[in-house]
Amino acid sequence: MPKARKQQISLEDTPYYHIVSRCVRRGFLCGDDPYSGKNYEHRRKWVEDRILQLTQSFAISVGAFAVMSNHTHLVLCVEVEQAQSWDIGEVLERWHRLFSGTPLTRQYCDEQSRETLSSGQVHQIEDLVQDYRQRLTDISWFMRSLNEPIARKANREDGCTGHFWEGRFKSQALLDEQALLSCMAYVDLNPIRAKLSKTPEDSDHTSIQLRIRAAINGKQPVKLKPFNSCDIDEAFTLPCHLNDYLELVEFSGRAMLDDKPGHIPAQCGTLLSRLGVKLESWLELTQGFEHQFCHLAGNVTSLQACRQADGLSRIRGSGNARRLFAA
Repeated sequence: MPKARKQQISLEDTPYYHIVSRCVRRGFLCGDDPYSGKNYEHRRKWVEDRILQLTQSFAISVGAFAVMSNHTHLVLCVEVEQAQSWDIGEVLERWHRLFSGTPLTRQYCDEQSRETLSSGQVHQIEDLVQDYRQRLTDISWFMRSLNEPIARKANREDGCTGHFWEGRFKSQALLDEQALLSCMAYVDLNPIRAKLSKTPEDSDHTSIQLRIRAAINGKQPVKLKPFNSCDIDEAFTLPCHLNDYLELVEFSGRAMLDDKPGHIPAQCGTLLSRLGVKLESWLELTQGFEHQFCHLAGNVTSLQACRQADGLSRIRGSGNARRLFAA
């Protein structure tokens, strides 16, 4: 029986989650459909653009994403502190970028009309803002805002109605740095594992391609969660340096493909040593992270702490955690 969504997503345990959303139709979301003979490659751009657009409204940042032929992968981080810092005006502005709101909220956003609001109406708006603030930190609302517009556009293009996506997206909580970074590499290498591309920089509609393009100019993508950097507050960054991660992904990608020559010298593996993950375990994680764990992912200590907090007697995946995240 599927676990309730509130049991899969607990911000008290971690702000990071691996999300997978799949199509229900035989026809593909993107790329060449072998059944109909049609090409839907342009839909990848729809999904990528929508993902990046949502980061400008939600207090949810994107660590990694990959748009595949019939599913999407996302690594999301819920930025609760960011949402709490927004005033009423910013919450409403962000909400109105995606939804129409109510006549009262739209009136509040008009400085001239705002002066005519009664105290009772202002209290109504404050209650709505509290709901909007919570929704803008809700992964279910994020995925709803991503999938529904794509489904409507695809239905119009296909001339049909009905479900386009599975009713439930799959969610995995990433409890520690090992789980987070290995899952991000797994997501970023999806096109290479599927033989859709040969290198990360050629992997269209992925976060790794955006990061490499920005890194060439000495920057990080504005719409993705940044890696650790001297000019960014560490509290808002991913837990390693960008160069380390790019080298790690490059090495993992080369090791997975028999026809890719060359290797990265062993002295570049400092990140793996710091995380306490063996090389063989890292390769196994980045080849099939989604299947190594269930709803929770992390080392044994992280899993046990989460189990005690949630009052669970058993957590699936503890065996793989001992094997793959052994120091």
